[in-house]
Amino acid sequence: MKLNELKPGAGSKHAKKRVGRGIGSGLGKTCGRGHKGQKSRAGGFHKVGFEGGQMPLQRRLPKRGFKSLTGEFKAEVRLGDLAALPVAEIDMLVLKQAGLVPQLAKSAKVILSGAIDKAVRLKGIAATKGAQAAIEAAGGALEA
Repeated sequence: MKLNELKPGAGSKHAKKRVGRGIGSGLGKTCGRGHKGQKSRAGGFHKVGFEGGQMPLQRRLPKRGFKSLTGEFKAEVRLGDLAALPVAEIDMLVLKQAGLVPQLAKSAKVILSGAIDKAVRLKGIAATKGAQAAIEAAGGALEA
């Protein structure tokens, strides 16, 4: 192989479209823009979603539902997952290191799913009423 013999792979490069170069090129006269109308003119631009003055689709359809902006920063942890952790004091850092919550999570909440039989102390982690009762029944506690 020589440097002067290097060339791109077959089909990876396409010839530039040469518009306005006569009838034989296939793109003469109107240059592939058709006849008349806004899109045939130079500077014939309209914004995305514009429908010629008709009420655009995104405004005709009703708004529906709610998407929380903080949803991706909240996480849920099952009670059964806490029982599998090897430590007794659990905070956000422990949950992130164990891979139970995503790294982006800023807050977590323990939900009543599964069972716990060992005493754990939760620091800075919320819990549902059922989960809190189960933790306290196992001898654990919640701290703010």
